[in-house]
Amino acid sequence: MKFVVSCGELLRRLQAVGRVIASKSPMPIMDNYLFVLTGENLIITASESEMRMVTPLQVSNLEGDGKVCVPGGKLTEYLKSVPEQPVTFTINEESLQIEIATNSGRTVQVGQPADEYPEKTPLGEGEVKEFNISAKALITGINKTVFATANDDLRPVMEGVFIEVKPDSVTFVATDSHKLVRYTRTDVNAGVEASFILNKKPAQLLRNVFASEEGDVNVKYDDKNIVFTAQTYEISCRKVQGNYPQYDSVIPKNNPFHVTINRAELLGAINRVSLYADGTKLVRLDIENSAMQVSAQDLDFSYQATDSIACQLDGDPMSIGFKASYFIEVLNSMTADEIKIDLADPSRAGVITPLQKQENEDELLLIMPMKI
Repeated sequence: MKFVVSCGELLRRLQAVGRVIASKSPMPIMDNYLFVLTGENLIITASESEMRMVTPLQVSNLEGDGKVCVPGGKLTEYLKSVPEQPVTFTINEESLQIEIATNSGRTVQVGQPADEYPEKTPLGEGEVKEFNISAKALITGINKTVFATANDDLRPVMEGVFIEVKPDSVTFVATDSHKLVRYTRTDVNAGVEASFILNKKPAQLLRNVFASEEGDVNVKYDDKNIVFTAQTYEISCRKVQGNYPQYDSVIPKNNPFHVTINRAELLGAINRVSLYADGTKLVRLDIENSAMQVSAQDLDFSYQATDSIACQLDGDPMSIGFKASYFIEVLNSMTADEIKIDLADPSRAGVITPLQKQENEDELLLIMPMKI
């Protein structure tokens, strides 16, 4: 089995799919890449217990078909040191010896039998559903929500992004009980009704790998597994089992007080004053008709800081407290210049939305208050 491939392109594909490989794999064979040579393509697979990633790479000067498991670590490190050029792979299917020849040298390593590599779990457990979504919409939805997922092994449903598909829209939701994000796209024509919970690890992988993809992503899933297929990569993973909380029920519906403020100025003020907050990282917002004073203190060290920024308040003056790190995460996830904060009283969650909505987008963020 023999083929020639671009060194740089092979390295890029290996680095992408290699994100799947676990640092401590339960099966040593899964520390390898699976190479399958068929037709004019080299199919590269990386896998761990609950995730699998595949990419086809066009090669040239093929001689024979076959498959082998290639140790990942040394191969990627070697390719990093090779200048861009065609490299030739020659694989002895009996001895599993892998020879890599460049313009200036060669290296030899031994692979492992491909038959030992875990096979892909086919879809088919229960009803299989399918829809298409643009790569841009999928990645934006994940970017807007994945930061709000929880780190809670006792509640795995909270560790994922809930994706709710309707015939003419898709909604992404994440919450850790302290903050919540709901992001809806109305430019998606899925044509089906479906919902599932995507664990944060494959969500982050999709965000990183599919960022350069164009066109649509095909999403297909059954009762246990999900498969995302784009032009260059295919990612399959296990669904998070369980029922996602009724998120709409925790979003306050009647908020009589409305604050309009510049997002970047508020973010800067919270970043500055939170440096002087105590261990709770509480920041206090004192909101008047035309100004908001952001303050924090640490009585143990006699620290305190205040910062005043302009705002517009529709309602009565109010004082309310939030944990700085949660507020910073929420503001960093937004891109709007001006935002609106809807409030009811110091004990109820604040609802944050962009003042000017983007076409085909609906973005809402919620943050729970802290007692002042």
